[in-house]
Amino acid sequence: MPRLWNETIEAHRRAVRDATLDTTAALVARHGLRSVTMSQIAEETGIGRATLYKYFSGVEAILLAWHQRQVAGHLEHLGALRDQTGAACERLEAVLEAYALIQHEHHGTELAALLHRGEHVARAQQHLSDLIRDLLIEGAKSGDLRADVAPDELASYCLHALTAATSLPSKAAVRRLVAVTLAGLRPARAKVAGASRAGARSVGKAQDADHAG
Repeated sequence: MPRLWNETIEAHRRAVRDATLDTTAALVARHGLRSVTMSQIAEETGIGRATLYKYFSGVEAILLAWHQRQVAGHLEHLGALRDQTGAACERLEAVLEAYALIQHEHHGTELAALLHRGEHVARAQQHLSDLIRDLLIEGAKSGDLRADVAPDELASYCLHALTAATSLPSKAAVRRLVAVTLAGLRPARAKVAGASRAGARSVGKAQDADHAG
């Protein structure tokens, strides 16, 4: 079979898969998890029900695939923030703020409970923990971040602390949480000198967000 034909078929399959994921997520958002059927998805997507079953075994399988795509996109974004130029502590702040805002946007729902049982979530959490750990190690070498606690423990501290973002009322509150989390990562000698400067910057960003609505 010609290569161009193969590429065309693969592109078609990707398009059908992406359309199915997007349609299913939209239907669940409108009607709720328990109300969506494969027939509805097939009709909304514009493909036959039999064809849909060639791609996915059921609604839950589609939602898990959608969530895997979402998680991969989040990790790619966080990785890009990690790879920016600048001091490790500044890049860590960018990563933690982006992660906390992601948490804030995904409140606890029946759908979230279902999707977070997937093995891909555990793999993603480990990937994120490693990403944060590497920035902590880099920051400790430069003296900007504390070196008296194991970086794996500090990475776990960050992830657990920022789960509180799911219950906060605004993005400004999320940024204040990030500022408090970062304060726990600074060396003892730098906390007094640096707390006012970094805290004022983070709180200032939060206040700007409050004013912006």
